[in-house]
Amino acid sequence: MLWISDEWKDYEVLDATDGQRLERWGNYILVRPDPQVIWKTPCTLPQWKKYDARYIRSNTGGGHWSEHKLPERWQIRYKDYLTFHVKPMNFKHTGVFPEQAANWDFIRDKVASAGRPVRVLNLFAYSGGATLAAAAGGAEVFHVDASKGMVAWAKENAAASGLDKCPIHWMVDDCAKFIQREIRRGRRYDGIIMDPPSYGRGPSGEIWKMETSFYPFLQEVAKVLSDNPLFVIINSYTTGLAPSAVAYAADVVFGKGTQAGELGLPVTDSGLILPCGATGRWTP
Repeated sequence: MLWISDEWKDYEVLDATDGQRLERWGNYILVRPDPQVIWKTPCTLPQWKKYDARYIRSNTGGGHWSEHKLPERWQIRYKDYLTFHVKPMNFKHTGVFPEQAANWDFIRDKVASAGRPVRVLNLFAYSGGATLAAAAGGAEVFHVDASKGMVAWAKENAAASGLDKCPIHWMVDDCAKFIQREIRRGRRYDGIIMDPPSYGRGPSGEIWKMETSFYPFLQEVAKVLSDNPLFVIINSYTTGLAPSAVAYAADVVFGKGTQAGELGLPVTDSGLILPCGATGRWTP
């Protein structure tokens, strides 16, 4: 299955070729590397030579922004309910993953149509797109990320979106440790969202590897799912991890009902759909 995020006005993939994507973020044009773009087509759009910034990868890892003509940060809006602060960051990122818009709409609609109070947990929550979508639907949301800076950024996005008065609990915490405390507290969630990293280190030096750490973590997460759940959404950008693998893991832990798919972004110049990571959506 392919879920396409094709309702943006402030974001656009103009073209994609030879390991690069040419993007419009509001009024600014960026060129960023993308390992999924393994094809090569002619660069006919003038923006390939008139961009505002380009991210150059280093042969030794990492990289840097070149020909930087961007403000410190700016805003982009998604539909009528989300506004994000965008800025160039290390490792090519901007603070927003536009392909996730398909999941944001799914989350907001599920919560809004539930007809009852809904509590949502967002783990590895980054800059808060899914958190704000759940809040826009009317949920009480627990937003958990180990980075104090990213939680602060998510709060700024909430304020920009007019959602800062919503019942959002901002938690700077290790997700695995947070889950263990929630199990002991007996708190349960009707919706759970997670975007675990491929690799990471915990606050006490714990090693996280998607291949070995994810499934035991998912088993623990299942213990905080309510008796009347709405959904579990699992995102992954781990190279080589098939969407069906995410779905099988979720089906084993939560029971049958997971749709496996890729998120995609339309490419304006070619009409192709750019694949952007694996997602599993479990519903009872």
